[in-house]
Amino acid sequence: MHRFLLPMLLLFAAVTTHAAPHRVFIAGDSTAADYGPERAPLMGWGQALPSYLDPAVWQVRNHAKAGRSARSFIEEKRLDAIAAEIQPGDVLLIQFGHNDAKFEDPTRYDDPDAAYPQYLMRYVQLARDKRATPVLITPVARLLYDFGSLLDTHGLYTQAMKQLAAREQVALIDLNASSTRWIRALGEQGAKPYFMFVPEQNKADGTHFSTAGATAVACLVLRDWVALKPDLKPVLKRDIDCDVSQAAGQGADPAKPSKVVHERDIAITQPGPHGGAGPTTAYPFFADDKDLPFVLRKRVLHKGAGIGLHPQHKDEIYYIVSGQGSYVLDGKQYDVAAGDALLTRVGSLHALQQRGEQDLVVLLAYPR
Repeated sequence: MHRFLLPMLLLFAAVTTHAAPHRVFIAGDSTAADYGPERAPLMGWGQALPSYLDPAVWQVRNHAKAGRSARSFIEEKRLDAIAAEIQPGDVLLIQFGHNDAKFEDPTRYDDPDAAYPQYLMRYVQLARDKRATPVLITPVARLLYDFGSLLDTHGLYTQAMKQLAAREQVALIDLNASSTRWIRALGEQGAKPYFMFVPEQNKADGTHFSTAGATAVACLVLRDWVALKPDLKPVLKRDIDCDVSQAAGQGADPAKPSKVVHERDIAITQPGPHGGAGPTTAYPFFADDKDLPFVLRKRVLHKGAGIGLHPQHKDEIYYIVSGQGSYVLDGKQYDVAAGDALLTRVGSLHALQQRGEQDLVVLLAYPR
């Protein structure tokens, strides 16, 4: 009998080591729902959530459905479908509020002071009964401005959910707050690419997200979820550096303003540098910002132009944007073209010469 003991122990260890992944279930409305490719770029934040999580550890079960409120989701037996699957260790994310406010529709309307928290509590209780973790998520903000101010269209429902979370000691992600800051930081016009403002489809929808918006909102959700559950961070597949806790520009030094420069405003015609042939056009980006620790330049080597052979006194990178050229580095010649990056270290000799009919366009970066 002993000869079977070790193999059985090894098998048990393998099974326990490769435990089945936990699942995160989403109960919500159209802002979180999945959509098919035929409706692109429309996407819900729940559809974008799997791109952040290692599926070997966390799998997403997105039950969110367009048009549903906390009430109608339950009455359509959609919570029952979650109840049939959810297991100990899983998580239930709960986001409603958009459709709960539709008082003209009695099948969806929930009074924010009574019915809404009562229905939300049924989701919370289900998760707890199944030894899963409920997480309440306040409704995501709409892109709706009036006279230059972003409107809060979910105020009463946000407050009701926060009060329920505090009273019942339920984990809360205040997505209404973080998405409001996110929209304000982008500005009314800057936020439009993140929503379904699609002129070619004749759409101007400030409630539903494009792929870019869904991905950004999923990042806001994950960022706050990780704050509640830090052991999630090691299993993320991508960064969640999407902090919008401060107002746009609040942390900037007024003496060192961030800025946008148009190359058409800074173009300079010059002969080829370091004894190179000409003509060339140089674009000295941010040349007046002497406190920058690096230099970024663009140089266009027109037909026959080049950067002459010279010793390198600082580490420098050339990136070929377009065109073709002949690059010499420490006596060795290389054919270079768009997409090639050239690193020259201190002490090397190098030169670059344009070839062919097309201009050779180069980005240059080096420490100041």
